[in-house]
Amino acid sequence: MSSILLRSRSVSWLLKRNRRLLSSDVASTPSKEPLIGAQSLVSDLTSPPPPPPQSTPAPNASSSKSWNFLKYSLIGAITGATACVGYVSYAYSLEEIDEKTKALRAAPSTIRLADDASALEKFKNWVYSSAVTVPAKAAEAYIDARRTIEEQIRGYTEPYAEKLLPDLHPMEKHVFTLVLDLQETLLYSYWTREKGWQTIKRPGVDAFLEHLAQFYEIIVYSDYSNMYVDPVMERLDTKNCVRYRLGKAATKYQNGQHYRDLSKLNRDPKKIIYLSAHARENSLQPENGAIIKPYKYELDDTALVDFIPFLEFVARNPPVDIRQVLESYEGRDIPAEFIRRSKEHQQRMQNQKQQGRLWRR
Repeated sequence: MSSILLRSRSVSWLLKRNRRLLSSDVASTPSKEPLIGAQSLVSDLTSPPPPPPQSTPAPNASSSKSWNFLKYSLIGAITGATACVGYVSYAYSLEEIDEKTKALRAAPSTIRLADDASALEKFKNWVYSSAVTVPAKAAEAYIDARRTIEEQIRGYTEPYAEKLLPDLHPMEKHVFTLVLDLQETLLYSYWTREKGWQTIKRPGVDAFLEHLAQFYEIIVYSDYSNMYVDPVMERLDTKNCVRYRLGKAATKYQNGQHYRDLSKLNRDPKKIIYLSAHARENSLQPENGAIIKPYKYELDDTALVDFIPFLEFVARNPPVDIRQVLESYEGRDIPAEFIRRSKEHQQRMQNQKQQGRLWRR
């Protein structure tokens, strides 16, 4: 009995001990997996971030820099050359450039080298000839290009010939030349929406041309194209009183306007009268101009007929220089002033005759 009781007490004591051991082991010994997870998390937080990936230089970076340098150098050279050419073209005429570069352009032809020259001398001569030939060829190319351009421009801005009219017949050396403007002198053109362009002949044109053709070489000088001038003159001048017709191609284009250059007519300037409503504005020789009232489609206009006495008197009594005569009429209406002077002259002549009669008495 006692042995059974002792055995049961020892078994219960062992069981209690085993429970304490088991409970203490479970409570005091944590699992390894949470520790491993915590350690890895701490290591992840405390470790420095990975370095950024290093950019490897592109294999064509050096070639790109070289190309950019070459490109900008070329642009700078072209800009400088253009500025230099522009300044030279503005500051110097073609003749001046031709004279200043004559020695440079002739330099390559003067380079000579002996046949027994050394290789070093030949190399030096090649370098020198290259340094001289390139500017010389550039100067020649510039002169040729500028001469071509100026000739093309001159074809539009200068009269088509140095002598616009043929030589005067020897029997007519004494004849004066009467140059007539077309617009607002012999006719008037205007445009309407209903009828388009209308050309009106000035009153007295027929009598004016027919009468003065006996004394003058008559020329029509206009800044209109001959495609317009010729058909108009064929209808206006049915009796062929006008010898020559000059159009826009015979004018000088300057400052945006076409000017009549009377010095190109191949006539003595002392014997040229330019009759125009704009003789002071559209002629390079205003001293030869005789101003007439501009025609604006007035039905009672008599300006052309009024000019006949003055022009006939000049032709019958030719002055040494018509420019001096026209200068004396400056700022005055020529027909009215001529009549006034003629009356004064007649009055003086009558007074002289009367005085002579008195002396005879």
